[in-house]
Amino acid sequence: MIDQTIFKDKKVAFHTLGCKLNFAETSTIGQMLLENGFRKVKPGEVADVCLINTCSVTETADRKDRQAIKQMISKHPGAYIIVIGCYAQLKPEVVASIEGVDLVLGMQNKFDIVEHLSSLDKESEAKVVHTARKDISIFFPSCTRGDRTRFFLKVQDGCDNFCSYCTVPIARGRSRNGSIADTVAQAKMAASEGAKEIVISGVNIGDFGKSTGNTFFDLVRELDNVEGIERYRISSIEPDLLTDEMIAFTAKSSKFVPHFHIPLQSGSDEVLALMKRHYKRDLFAAKIAAIKKVMPDAFIGVDVIVGTNGETEAYFDDAYHFIEGLDISQLHVFSYSERPNTQALKIEGRVSAKEKKRRSDLLHELSEKKRLAFYSSHIGKDAVVLWEDKHSDGRMHGFTDNYLRVETDFDKSLVNTLTKVRLGDFTEDKQSLNCTF
Repeated sequence: MIDQTIFKDKKVAFHTLGCKLNFAETSTIGQMLLENGFRKVKPGEVADVCLINTCSVTETADRKDRQAIKQMISKHPGAYIIVIGCYAQLKPEVVASIEGVDLVLGMQNKFDIVEHLSSLDKESEAKVVHTARKDISIFFPSCTRGDRTRFFLKVQDGCDNFCSYCTVPIARGRSRNGSIADTVAQAKMAASEGAKEIVISGVNIGDFGKSTGNTFFDLVRELDNVEGIERYRISSIEPDLLTDEMIAFTAKSSKFVPHFHIPLQSGSDEVLALMKRHYKRDLFAAKIAAIKKVMPDAFIGVDVIVGTNGETEAYFDDAYHFIEGLDISQLHVFSYSERPNTQALKIEGRVSAKEKKRRSDLLHELSEKKRLAFYSSHIGKDAVVLWEDKHSDGRMHGFTDNYLRVETDFDKSLVNTLTKVRLGDFTEDKQSLNCTF
């Protein structure tokens, strides 16, 4: 039993990089620390402990991790610096070599942070507690709490796909999940804390149930019955795991919103094969058509990677024209980054940085064209907005069920409420729509 008095009034600061899953896990760890006597650092204070939750999806992500670690060390001199997340799992010795880092915890170890904190010695060399990928097997449920209007509910972790470009299975281990009962309990807890909207998060959420004998659809039906939650968003789901019954259920559900984020990664079948994706582009196009048939106003965001090894100019052009013809709302474009220990390193045909940027720019332009068209099609319509707590320059924003960003003058009473509005024209920066009540 750890003596909680040793942590009483100790100040902790957090910095999270990367995916929604990281934010959910930071929140859970943060709650553990608060329950053991810590308090969150206030603006202007120097923390006693700093926790940095890292991402390692690209080399750029690694660089941002290192910058964030060094910034926290500089901002909080003398604090215990603890690093977790994918970068800590994949490159623990590199992280530990950063002057000022005290503890590096791997994926299997980060939820034991309280135990490790009780024995930290600032005068010792950085300590690495790390578990090999094959031994990463425990599922830790997580859900964001606190200052977010939308809660992120972790329902699954790890991945069994081993796409040729991706380190996530190496960093997070094989696919696993908790029970439906435990996951529903997390949603109920979020509802009791005032959550109106939950974003269902994971590495490969469509794989939910593989380790417990259920399906993602089984979970969705149970979550739909949780009282107090007004909206559920599915953060990201693989096209081959987005079933017809899931699409049909979403179309009829009053809680699961018409918003999908579906990774495509390439519109070229040849490149999809190089990536070792589990589908061809015709399947992807069929899923988009199926969604739009029953939910014509659905927002569909799509992940695309450009410049992967083996992506010729002809393959890219073919992919571009395929994507151009899809009835989607926005692209999330990533430039391929070589990652250690991935199969893509063996593929010939490197793409220059200049050419990657050209392809990325073309897809970003296409994305903006599609986003503006999607937004424009809703001007003059009625919608319900859940207002966020963030605001600046006297303005606040919120989102409709189909993920249109809407702005109005700041009104504290609107925060975390659902209000019906009439959607107006674009704001000056074109990132949101104005509205009237």
